Amino acid sequence: MKVAVLFFSAAAALAQAQNSTQAGRFHVEHPTLLNLGFEWAISGDANRNATVDVEYRRSGDAAWRKALPLVRIGGENIYRRREHLAYTVPDGLAGSILNLQPGTEYECKFVMRDPDGASGTTTHQVKVRTRTEPMPYQGGRTLHVYAPDYQGPKEEPNFTSLMHAYYGAGLGDWSVVWERRAQPGDTILMHQGLYKSIRTDYVDPMMAPFDGITHLTLRGTPEKPITIKAAGDGEVVFEGAGSHRILDVQASRYHIIDGITFRNVDVAIFAGAKEVGGAVGLAVKNCRFENVGFGVWTEYAGSSDFYIADNLFLGREDRFRLIGWTGFMWGYVGPYGSHELKSYYAVKVYGPGHVIAHNSIAYFHDAIAISTYGTPEQDPERRASAIDIYGNDMHMFNDDFVETDGGVHNIRVFNNRGVNAAMGGYSSQPVFGGPAYFYRNILYHTPGGVAFKFSAKPAGLFVFNNTLIAENIVREPSTNMHWRNNLFLGRDTPGRGIMSWANATDVHSTDYNGFRPNKGVQEQYTWLGPKPGQKMYEPVKEDFKTFATLAEFRAATGQEQHGIEVDFDIFEKLTPPDHTKRHAVYHAVDLNFKLKAGSKAVDAGAVIPTVNEDFAGKAPDLGAMETGKPEPKYGPRWLTYQPFYR
Repeated sequence: MKVAVLFFSAAAALAQAQNSTQAGRFHVEHPTLLNLGFEWAISGDANRNATVDVEYRRSGDAAWRKALPLVRIGGENIYRRREHLAYTVPDGLAGSILNLQPGTEYECKFVMRDPDGASGTTTHQVKVRTRTEPMPYQGGRTLHVYAPDYQGPKEEPNFTSLMHAYYGAGLGDWSVVWERRAQPGDTILMHQGLYKSIRTDYVDPMMAPFDGITHLTLRGTPEKPITIKAAGDGEVVFEGAGSHRILDVQASRYHIIDGITFRNVDVAIFAGAKEVGGAVGLAVKNCRFENVGFGVWTEYAGSSDFYIADNLFLGREDRFRLIGWTGFMWGYVGPYGSHELKSYYAVKVYGPGHVIAHNSIAYFHDAIAISTYGTPEQDPERRASAIDIYGNDMHMFNDDFVETDGGVHNIRVFNNRGVNAAMGGYSSQPVFGGPAYFYRNILYHTPGGVAFKFSAKPAGLFVFNNTLIAENIVREPSTNMHWRNNLFLGRDTPGRGIMSWANATDVHSTDYNGFRPNKGVQEQYTWLGPKPGQKMYEPVKEDFKTFATLAEFRAATGQEQHGIEVDFDIFEKLTPPDHTKRHAVYHAVDLNFKLKAGSKAVDAGAVIPTVNEDFAGKAPDLGAMETGKPEPKYGPRWLTYQPFYR
C-alpha cells in the first residue's frame, strides 16, 4: 500500500509540474496607428488552462479599461500538403488591444494565471505609443523636379528627373556617380508632367539605368523621412510604357511617396525579395495606380512598418464579368474559362507592423495579401505580425478580397467592404497561431460560396460583427476558432447550405450569430467538433454532422444558444445577388447594408471589449454596421465617389 501511495504521489507531482506554467519572454510587437499587439512565450501548461487578463489606459488616466484576454496558442498543427509545409505553433499567449487612438501612449497591464500554478515573471506593465501617419520633415531641404519638356519658370534648386534630385546623378553611364545624395528630411517635389524612362537613349534626360528601373536606396529616419511628393500644380505621371518595374525601393529606409500616378507597368513599387532585402518604414499614400500588374510588393521578412493608405489601385482584369479559376481543382464554374493572370495583387507584404488602409482596389486577382511565405522565422522581428488591414473598398477580383495566408500573430482585418470576388472573401490558409481578428467587414457576391476561406489548418481565428451576403461552406478544419455577432445571408443557391464549422480541436465556440438559410436545402448547417479533451484532431469525412435548422444544430452541439435565423427584411433595402448569374457585376453604390430599426438583428449581439462597446441601443447589433452610428468611410479619404466603372 505504501508503494502505491508513493507511486500515486509521484504521478500527481509530475502531472502538476507538466500542467503548471513557466512564464517566458514577453514581446511587445510593432505598434500600428490603431492597435497594439503582444506575445508571451510559456512552457508547461499541458492542460492548456493558463490565462492572461489584459487592462489598458491612456498614460495619465486613472481608470483602467478591460481588453480582450490574450489567446492561448501552442501545439496546433498547420500544414499545406502540396507545398510540404508542416508547422507546430510554439506554446504561448498572444493578443491585441484594439481600436486605440494614433500617436497616443498607453499603459498596458498583463496578469498571467494558472490554477495549477504559474512561476517566473507573471505580471507585466508596459508603456507603448501608437504610431502616427508618416509626414514630411518640415526642416529639410526642398528639391524641385520638372519634367524634361517643362518650359516655364522653375524654383531653385531644380532638377530634370527624380534620379537627378535623389542622387545628384549625371547623364548616361554617369548615372551611378552619386556624389550629391538627398539627405534625411529632404522633400523632393515632383512638378506636373510625364516622367518616362527612355532606356535606349544614351543621354537620357531621366537618368535611367539600362533596365529602366529607378532604384531608391537611401536611408531616411522615422523623424526625418525622405519624401517624394507631387507639388500640387497638376498630375505627376510615372509612365512605365509596358516595362516590368518603375521603382525598386528594397534597400530604402523611411521614404514617403505621396500623390504620384503610376501606370502601364507590371510592378509599380517593388519593396523586397525573400531572403534578399526589403524596405523599412515605406509610406505610399494618395497615389493612383493604373493598368498595373502589382501595386506595392515585398516578400522580405525584415520589411517593416509600411503605411499604404488612401491610394487607388486599378488592375488589368476583366471589368465587366466576374471570372474565377476553373480546372480539375475547382470544377466547372460557368461558361467562361479561367481568367488570364494579368494583375496579381494590389498590395502584398511580409514582415511586422504594416498598415494597409483606406485604399480603393479593383480588377486584380486578389486585392490585399500577406505573403504565404512558408514556415515563420523564430525571430519575432522577422514575422508577419502586427498587421492592420482596414477601411479598404474592394471591387471585382478573380479570387479573394483579403488573404492573410502567411500571417503569424495579431493580424487585424476590419471595416473593409468587398463586392464581387469569384472564389472567396477573406482568407486564412493558413495563419500560424494567431490571433487573426476579422471584424466589421462587409462582403457581397462571392459565388464560390466561401465567405471566409479558412483552410490548411489555420489557428487562432476570431470573427466578430461581419455582414456577409454569402454562404460559408469551407470544410477544412481550423483550430482555436470563435464566431460572434456575424450575419450570414444566403442567396438560395441550389444544394448549398448556409454555414459550415470545421474545428480541429476542442477549443472553439460560436454564438450570437444570425443566419438566413437557403430555401429548398435540407443540409443547412454542417458541424465538425471534437469532443472535450481532444486537443489535436485529424477528422474524417464521416465525422461531419449536418442539420436542417438552427434549432436542431443548437440541440445537438450546444452551440449558438443565442443565434437566430433572419431574412433580408432586417436591412433597410438590400436584395441578394442572383445565384443564376455567377459572372454578374454589382456595385457598392447600389447596396445598402444598414439594418432596419427594430429588426431582429438590432440589439441581438454580445458585448466584445474594444470591438463593439460603443453600441447605440440595449446591446450591440449583429453585423458590420451599428444602428445609430455613422457609416464607415471605405476607400481613400480624398475620394468623394466610387471610382469603378459601371
